Amino acid sequence: MPEGRHGLIVGKFAPLHRGHMLVLERALAECGQVSVWVYSRPDFPDMPSPVRRGWIRDLYPARLYPGLHLLPDAPNPPLNSEPGEVHRAYVGGVLEGWSVRPDVVYTSEDYGEAFATSLGAAHVCVDRARGAVPISGTRLRADVHAHRAFLDPHVYAHFVQRVVILGAESTGKSTLTRALAQALGTSWVREYGRDVYEREQGMLSPEHFLEIAHGHRALEDEAARAPGVNRWVVCDTHAATTLMWSYLLTGTALPELHALADECRARYAHTFLCDTDLPHEQDGWRANTEVRGVQQAFIRQELGTRGVPYTVLRGTVSERVAQVQAVLGS
Repeated sequence: MPEGRHGLIVGKFAPLHRGHMLVLERALAECGQVSVWVYSRPDFPDMPSPVRRGWIRDLYPARLYPGLHLLPDAPNPPLNSEPGEVHRAYVGGVLEGWSVRPDVVYTSEDYGEAFATSLGAAHVCVDRARGAVPISGTRLRADVHAHRAFLDPHVYAHFVQRVVILGAESTGKSTLTRALAQALGTSWVREYGRDVYEREQGMLSPEHFLEIAHGHRALEDEAARAPGVNRWVVCDTHAATTLMWSYLLTGTALPELHALADECRARYAHTFLCDTDLPHEQDGWRANTEVRGVQQAFIRQELGTRGVPYTVLRGTVSERVAQVQAVLGS
């Protein structure tokens, strides 16, 4: 590998797919330094440039790929980011301002040769016919879920939405979470608080509830990157409910748990509340039916106070699954 060889890749990476990764890895194998400019104007509202740069940074970390350098956003771009003489002049001027002078430009596009020539660099075209990776960014953006096999799980996780199932004790939310994930063909997240509650024999402190909230979010993030995830992650409870339990069982809650609870409205695409129409079942850890009603009232109050829209689910498990699917359109 020529250590002094400087490669350049300019692309939208919207989203970063396996075809892009093929180009990146070819350049990294052949160059001692590779500059990558994540560029598109106008930007993509659902995956802005910092997110797209983050995908590359996470999948090609500096400790493993020290020669890879991600370039920043550039000011005052032209209105049209499509290839052309004006565009090439703009890109060349920006790169000159950054002192980026590549020896070779890597693309998978027809415009690559003219672009490389305008920079005084050689051109390497990788899989232009899309034989190795038969996908394009345009096709992916049209239906990212149908073509998710062409995305690394870390990238696809950005497009996975979270569905949260709430409810007091013995309202069937854990059973529904599993059944719903099976019906949707996707992954689910158990109630992490139950693990901690049983581990501590019910003797929980405010610090335990913060641990629960962090642990649950970690499980959600892991589920969003799971190989079998498809469009949704179904979550059994969330940090706002954990905040409620912290107050109910300890009389207080840590500020950091409040902050995590505040993020719940934006974190979950849909919120569902299991009604108390199911018979109360005692498993050795739960309170009685009357306390269940109080818990349910607190959850409703929490949702109302935060202005979170939610759907109440009633009936059997299969009926509740159907109600959720109707809302999700699945």
